[in-house]
Amino acid sequence: MRITFYGAIREVTGSMHLITTGQDNILLDCGMYQGRRKEADRKNRIMPFDPAIITNVILSHAHIDHSGRLPLLTSDGFAGQIITTRATEDACTYMLPDSAQIQESDAAYLNYKVVRHVLSKIKTGPGRPKGPTRRDREIEALLKKSKNRLNTDAINELAADYHLEAVSPLYTTADADQCLTFFEGVPYGTPVAAGKDSTCTLYDAGHILGSAISIIKTNANGERHTVCFSGDIGRFDKPILKDPTLNFAEEDREIDLLIMESTYGNRHHEPVKDMAPRLKQVINDTVERGGTLLIPAFAFGRTQELLYVIHELYYGNETPRIPVYVDSPLATRITKVFGEHPEMYDLETQADFLRRGDNPFMFNQLHFTASVEESMALMREKTPHIVISASGMCEAGRILHHLRYKMHDPKNTILVVGFMAQNTLGRRILEEGQLYAKSGRKGKAPRMRLLNKEYPLAARVEKIDGFSAHGDKDEMLRFIEKSNLNIKRIALVHGDEDQTLAFADTLKSRGHDVFVPKVGECVDLRG
Repeated sequence: MRITFYGAIREVTGSMHLITTGQDNILLDCGMYQGRRKEADRKNRIMPFDPAIITNVILSHAHIDHSGRLPLLTSDGFAGQIITTRATEDACTYMLPDSAQIQESDAAYLNYKVVRHVLSKIKTGPGRPKGPTRRDREIEALLKKSKNRLNTDAINELAADYHLEAVSPLYTTADADQCLTFFEGVPYGTPVAAGKDSTCTLYDAGHILGSAISIIKTNANGERHTVCFSGDIGRFDKPILKDPTLNFAEEDREIDLLIMESTYGNRHHEPVKDMAPRLKQVINDTVERGGTLLIPAFAFGRTQELLYVIHELYYGNETPRIPVYVDSPLATRITKVFGEHPEMYDLETQADFLRRGDNPFMFNQLHFTASVEESMALMREKTPHIVISASGMCEAGRILHHLRYKMHDPKNTILVVGFMAQNTLGRRILEEGQLYAKSGRKGKAPRMRLLNKEYPLAARVEKIDGFSAHGDKDEMLRFIEKSNLNIKRIALVHGDEDQTLAFADTLKSRGHDVFVPKVGECVDLRG
């Protein structure tokens, strides 16, 4: 039995590992790499193997950095099943088509900007007058069907006519819809066939709704091996979801190799109990300045958790009850998925909300923004309000447009409530915003480039670690050392290199056999 490590190796995004036995090739996750546009495009388009050789996929959870390349796999020869929990299957019904739609929309917008620029230069030359001209209006009429709808056919034709390098999506909504037919949702704790000589049992990882720890057992050529793939391990004692599993069935406890995430391998989160007080402070400070609170948040998991805590604050009259807008069609749909799986709520959520007849994710001040027109109107709103919008790392989606309208104003706040991978816009906003704050906000605000234009980052940037869906150093140690698993060896993945190497040193100092693979490295469990 061999394990080849292909993605989220010494970095966070693009989770992908391959288990090879005598007869099976089992893929663990098929995630999208997120980072600089050109680098991400290059990494995501090329699969490191022929999809036709993959027997089945085991999907840990629905986040795009774990599921986002599945439509590429299923459109290029894969003929197996995607094994995951039923909640993850339900979530991917919305997540994958949304990913495709965002890619199509962003590609169309970037191509529109390039074609518009070229047409403008051709007709007016470099010394063009300031402000919109008649020719500009003619170009807009040619490239748009309406104020908020692009004429993609015309844009693509003109890009081809002028031999421009057009941006294309990784896959289409049709590819995503086809991918969904390969899913097989299974309950926690139920062994299922993962191949001819392999089985898989899923356990609750406590990361997001439906997230799973996978126990893969193989029996090839008389050799038995067991691999545990942690996926993303959640936090303990957080609201809504149950804690990560520590008590595994007796037949699943002997682990030859644990493939373990290490996102926060050398960091400690703020205590869970401080989440609500910190959010309360940020909301009250922003309202006092007369500003807007922008929260880039993953549509799945983080958005619902924020709604839960805001609902609690409003219920206790601890903040002004300003309007809250979820400006993400995907988050709207995913919130419905949460409502369909109350069996996964922890006792606290059931006690606080369900038993008193409240929906934990709905309250009077909450609005779900559906259309583009509603979203555009919201961007121009000046009175204090809260906007929760995807994507969580500010790499795509409606949050980019909210940022370009709001980030220049010091009255406003951008609140970071989750991990921002290296080379993402979210990471740059966080780092530059914190540096500007440390300087006393003196001098010119740092400038951020998004949607092919630069904007000053004058808005205040705050961060609340407690909302993270990933366990920190101590919580990951708790999973490794307090569960009833007997782990022989550990491979650390899914963490920036400094975090992963630091966590490896910690584990070695505590007597664990641990290593940090490199991209493409292959480990034989017989060795």
